[in-house]
Amino acid sequence: MLQNERVVANNYKPTIHEDTNSVELRVVTSSRKQIIEGFGGSVTDAAAINWRTLSDATQQRLIDSYYGPEGLEYNMMRVPIGGADFSTHPYTYNELPWNDGALTNFSLSPEDLFYKLPMIKMAKLAATDNIKITASTWSPPVWMKTNEKITGFGRLKSEFYQAYADYHLRFIEEYDKAGVKLWAVTTTNEPINGIVPLVRFNSLGWLPSHLGRWVANNLGPTIRNSRFNDTLILAVDDQRYILSFFLSGMERGDPKSIEYIDGIAIHYYGNYVPATILSTLQEKYPNKILLSTEACEGAMPWHLDKVEIGSWRRAASYIRNILEDLNNFVVGWIDWNLCLDKNGGPNWADNFVDAPIIVYGDADEFVKQPMYYALGHFSKFIPRGSRVLEVSSLSATTMDNIAVLTPDGNVVVVLHNTESFELNVRVWISSSRYINLSLEPESVKTVEINHNL
Repeated sequence: MLQNERVVANNYKPTIHEDTNSVELRVVTSSRKQIIEGFGGSVTDAAAINWRTLSDATQQRLIDSYYGPEGLEYNMMRVPIGGADFSTHPYTYNELPWNDGALTNFSLSPEDLFYKLPMIKMAKLAATDNIKITASTWSPPVWMKTNEKITGFGRLKSEFYQAYADYHLRFIEEYDKAGVKLWAVTTTNEPINGIVPLVRFNSLGWLPSHLGRWVANNLGPTIRNSRFNDTLILAVDDQRYILSFFLSGMERGDPKSIEYIDGIAIHYYGNYVPATILSTLQEKYPNKILLSTEACEGAMPWHLDKVEIGSWRRAASYIRNILEDLNNFVVGWIDWNLCLDKNGGPNWADNFVDAPIIVYGDADEFVKQPMYYALGHFSKFIPRGSRVLEVSSLSATTMDNIAVLTPDGNVVVVLHNTESFELNVRVWISSSRYINLSLEPESVKTVEINHNL
């Protein structure tokens, strides 16, 4: 069950019984951690194609559901640079002429002009805050790659290191001309996919040391010496378990690479190491932000049902991951496709997955899944500029949680009861003020407390 409340804290101190059905938490408002950037989703070709199957009025309602004041109030977004697996066919920019390192034929695709850009622009008009957009390349033109294929074991040919950096800058320039300013670029989507080629979709492999040299000698200087020098560079853009390996390897390849990057991009899948690895990275790289840039359910081979309409289990997985990330210095969380069809596509590589909104174009309607409402517990109540607060447990029983101080001075607490029974919760926000509430079994509740009353 998903619930949210706005309450005023009590100012007296009755006793709380210490038992397995009771949780007592203390919010330390003086202990402030990272500043939140926000929450959002991705405008892939697939998302925009599905959105375009709807009538104009329903297109607007879908965008408003995510970015509008009556919706989730998203303020972040991710967009592929060229094609991804969530396209109807594999493609890149400047595919011809072959070996055109000067990128003389670089231009945006029909997918950009007729699908992604219109969707992004409608979101920008609907949004209650500036949308910070991150862009990622899945694969460059195949003539830049050692295997000269869109997927498989392939790395960047050294003679095209600068061309690949220019490829990113050209995309930033073309989107700017179209009226869409990009906030950040990543150093390539999931670089492990082109080294350990277990996937069948668009990829480019990087050895960590080679990635470090490319960032230090090509991408970093190219972005910083351009008029778009405020564009953030986010490194790795892959799973939690390889972040340390890649960053250390980048440093060995060229220590200047770490100076050029502004943050570390993290993906949702295969979390075989604990989220505390993110805190370790923050300690090692204190001046870099941590941003979750991709997440979806149904992505693993053993997920036979790619789309599960009405799945609360998948919503709970999102909640757990967001809470883990925020409690380990992540500043924002970007979902994967904003919407997909009932099969979890289109996807040219048959890599179908789930999404918070499923579109039924023939009926001119869309369905908001439990994942959608789960995301709202964070995006709707934790605005940009909020500061994550320390929360300590005062009871033997505890629960997953996050607390933030909003720019308005209110305390927002998200509580997640993963138990099969109800929990009674007391949340202290000072030595004399607290709130009491109950959480139903397997539920999440968001509480906003006026800290000044």
